[in-house]
Amino acid sequence: MSKTFDRYASIVFLAMGVAFVIGSMGISQSAYGSKVGPNIFPLGLGSILVLLSIRLFFETFRYQSGQKQAYKLDYKRFGIILSAAVLYALFLRDVGYVIGTFLFLLIGFQTMEKGKWLSSILISGGFSFGVHYVYVELLEGTLPGFPAWLGL
Repeated sequence: MSKTFDRYASIVFLAMGVAFVIGSMGISQSAYGSKVGPNIFPLGLGSILVLLSIRLFFETFRYQSGQKQAYKLDYKRFGIILSAAVLYALFLRDVGYVIGTFLFLLIGFQTMEKGKWLSSILISGGFSFGVHYVYVELLEGTLPGFPAWLGL
């Protein structure tokens, strides 16, 4: 990208991150049956977005002057990942967190780099089960479980 675009994007993302953090303060800190409240996720994402946008802003000062790079936009990959994200959000309750996240990550990995099925399956499965275990078992939060038709 260009230096100017990256600077303006970092400022926009900084504002969005601050809005997430401020907005998460208004969400209740606990939920029924869960020790982890609904405010944790937006607070964490907002904080990460603030930090990354600050880093991007300061990295724009290191850009070489007159350096231009031409980027070819890949609409096909963007469309596949956007469609997968929309379907993931629509069917998360019906399919469950582990299966839905596994499928979303698998589609995303295969879209970005075809082949390497074994590593894509292992990483998608490990991440899905790992996050589910940490969030549900260790932090005692709640996530959509396995679908009823699966019998688990």
